Amino acid sequence: MIAKMQVMVIDCPDPAALGRFYQQILGWELNELDESWVTLTGGDGTTPLAFQKAPDHVPPRWPDSAHPQQMHLDLEVDTREDVERAQEQVVALGAVFLHDSGGEKRGFRVFADPAGHPFCLCAC
Repeated sequence: MIAKMQVMVIDCPDPAALGRFYQQILGWELNELDESWVTLTGGDGTTPLAFQKAPDHVPPRWPDSAHPQQMHLDLEVDTREDVERAQEQVVALGAVFLHDSGGEKRGFRVFADPAGHPFCLCAC
């Protein structure tokens, strides 16, 4: 091993707003350090996500290769039925639905977060 993962940093125009969005989805602790840097701490005490102010942020346009996603988060729910419930909740928080992979028991749905980053709700 060369190094340990410290944090994934997501550029966005409003770190506090995007941090609150993911806090409500994941249930993790929000740490607003200042207007340019916000972190989420998981239940195990790790800080896997941070949000960094990027005043000139240009959101990706999934699946447009001229504006690639660059990265995305896969968030797991238990069943395909749970995806329905989760979709209603993330849309109410400000996500935009982009795509459904189909499938009756397994699959994923793609959304854009309020800053335009794609993320998936996955049922395995």
